[in-house]
Amino acid sequence: MNRRDFVQIVAASMAVAAVGKSARAQTDTPVAKTVGKVKRFGDGRDWFFDARFGMFVHWGLYSIHAWHEQEQWRGHVPRSEYEKLAQQWNPVKFNPDAWLDLAQAAGMKYICLTTKHHDGFCLWDTKQTTYNTVNTPYGKDIVKQLADACHKRNFPLCLYFSIVDWHNPLYPNQGRHHELPPQPQDHPDYPKFLEFLKAQVRELCTNYGELHGFWWDMNVEKTKDASINAMIRQLQPKAVINNRGFDEGDFGTPERDFDSGAAVAAGFARPTEACQSVGTESWGYCKDDDYYDDRHLMRSIDSYLARDANYLLNVGPTAEGEIPEVSAGILKRIGAWHAKVKESFENVVPCSSLVANRNVLLTRRDNTIYVHLNKDPLSEGVKLKPFASAPKKATLLNTGAPVECAVDLVPSEHIDHKPYLRLRKLPVNEMANTVLVVKLEFDRDPATAPAGAANDGDVLKR
Repeated sequence: MNRRDFVQIVAASMAVAAVGKSARAQTDTPVAKTVGKVKRFGDGRDWFFDARFGMFVHWGLYSIHAWHEQEQWRGHVPRSEYEKLAQQWNPVKFNPDAWLDLAQAAGMKYICLTTKHHDGFCLWDTKQTTYNTVNTPYGKDIVKQLADACHKRNFPLCLYFSIVDWHNPLYPNQGRHHELPPQPQDHPDYPKFLEFLKAQVRELCTNYGELHGFWWDMNVEKTKDASINAMIRQLQPKAVINNRGFDEGDFGTPERDFDSGAAVAAGFARPTEACQSVGTESWGYCKDDDYYDDRHLMRSIDSYLARDANYLLNVGPTAEGEIPEVSAGILKRIGAWHAKVKESFENVVPCSSLVANRNVLLTRRDNTIYVHLNKDPLSEGVKLKPFASAPKKATLLNTGAPVECAVDLVPSEHIDHKPYLRLRKLPVNEMANTVLVVKLEFDRDPATAPAGAANDGDVLKR
């Protein structure tokens, strides 16, 4: 089998691989055959492909009890009781610059804030309801403060907006998923509710300067209305819009590890932004949360960035407005890792189909290949069959140390009886709590070297 036949077979097998069904109806079905760069928009929205890694922030009244952002629904809290939390809303330690400092320390290049979650409480000075941050002891517009801070440092701002609204009597709560049961004091009128929603969206897109994204959530009614996103695009032409609103939007949103198809796909048919929180139980601040380990989060981030996708990592600030110390520590450690390996995500194309090893992901820039070990390494060696030439230089980006390479015949290749490239003696035990990324610099296209062209025992040691 020659080199070209091998690559064609691998690509074909990926194209027909079954993609797992999403556990959430709102996520995109990935297309395995798409392994190169996703098509860009060709307009102001293309900032999205340069930013790549962003901070998600879930914050609202639910942070007061510090249990879950869906406390009202999951905890069966009567609306009349939950509404009283607004009288306690006073996040006097909120400092948007501190949030942005942490985001940048983590390597993040944009931020997305929950302006209104399912509970209906609004973090801006909306004129459509008094259920907002201005009519509380705090009395200040959260969105404005964050927007001003973002604009000062040219840090892209995206806004989350829940369609489900547990507070507005016009919303038809029917006890479906993420809805309250019917409320006796309500007078559901969905057309009127949509007018309320549109007015709020117009406020957000008009009063807070340039926005870079709009992140819808929970279109339980499955309403289709392209005019709403059209309004956003008219008012905010640089804003990317996700696929959970009133049409397919600009990008898909696989969440946590629910979408098994997205987790294993070779690539995506459209722009994609995965989202995950640092805690396993909640997106909002949870005082008793169980936090993901660093390795899990790094692997998740790496797996999407290496496949030409974006990633939003969420934190939930406390009721006082501070990002918890545990969450901040996680972000800082991820930032230290990201700073060392980020070149493997920038101006590259996914090229994992060039090798048979499915335990690694590859990205490429010209004749430089980056090998991402974002699964449990099976050994201290990594075989990159059918590469048959040694790079002129091999570096472990995590430490800057050289990596030993060999092009030799190993016993497991006795059938082909051909030598292939191996990375050897990687510090997989010493650095087990991270994702290793190896930079391979070739003096020519490594994919053009025919299998078996190198001599047995051709070893690069640096």
